[in-house]
Amino acid sequence: MTTGHHHDTPILVTGAAGAVGGIGRNLTEFLLARGHKVRALVRREDERAAALRRLGAEVIVGDLTDLASMHRAIEGCRRIYFGMSVSAAYLEATINTAAVARHHGVEAFVNMSQMTVSQMSIRETTDSPQHKLHWLAEQALCWSGLPVVTIRPTVFLEGFFLTLAAAGVRASDVLALPMGAGRTSPISAVDVARAVAVILDDPAPHIGQIYDLTGPDSADLYHYAHVFSDALGRPIHYRDVPLQAWSEGLRTMGFPDHVVRHLSAMTELTRQGRYDRMTDTMFKLTGQAPTTMRDFVKRHAAAFRPREPAQS
Repeated sequence: MTTGHHHDTPILVTGAAGAVGGIGRNLTEFLLARGHKVRALVRREDERAAALRRLGAEVIVGDLTDLASMHRAIEGCRRIYFGMSVSAAYLEATINTAAVARHHGVEAFVNMSQMTVSQMSIRETTDSPQHKLHWLAEQALCWSGLPVVTIRPTVFLEGFFLTLAAAGVRASDVLALPMGAGRTSPISAVDVARAVAVILDDPAPHIGQIYDLTGPDSADLYHYAHVFSDALGRPIHYRDVPLQAWSEGLRTMGFPDHVVRHLSAMTELTRQGRYDRMTDTMFKLTGQAPTTMRDFVKRHAAAFRPREPAQS
């Protein structure tokens, strides 16, 4: 739905074609629907870039760690969404983008962080190298003097439950994750994008705020397996797999060590109850309740459906 607010200057959306749960892509669509111009930063020319152009976005190819790229991306923009996939270069990218944003005098810098940061301090970190980079990035943005809004979502539904767990559900009706009986409150990246769109539509009231975003429930994987069963119409079981074997499986699949260490730390924190948190922030920001696990699974049912054997 279009709000009728049209702006002369574009909003920069980084990671617009990336894999951070699809936040950038969905945010681009939401902002365009609100009547904003969007400048979408992508890393390469491909079909995803073409799809963003078809939506109506101005697409710029560039690198978050490259100064020239970020000047081209930010110049002429007053509002920025900064988000980046899990990467060892995350801190460099954040500070590079922030430095250029400050140079150009932006009026809002919405930073996608992670909820674990709320439990970290100058003396407390986690085993995830990415968490440490997020914490340091938040410190640097605080020191920068930029008009920052910080978003700290919990685990993304699209990450653990679609990217990492769908194959096991398809092949053997098993939700196989090393999370023990820990409770977690996953949220859809689409919902997070919707919240960011609300903030970027009128950022002034949100400057300096930190928003923790969770899904509508906090439960263990045994409960979510029942939800999968109900949504898919067949029995799905949770199997608590050994962390080391699961992590080695990710490496075999080609995940970089930095990403494997991050995901492994997240599962261990889940086992410890560190993701057993609930907020109503999503509803307060958007007026809409976050997506339930049942609705998410039904929406992506094709990804969890057993595949037909290949014809010989």
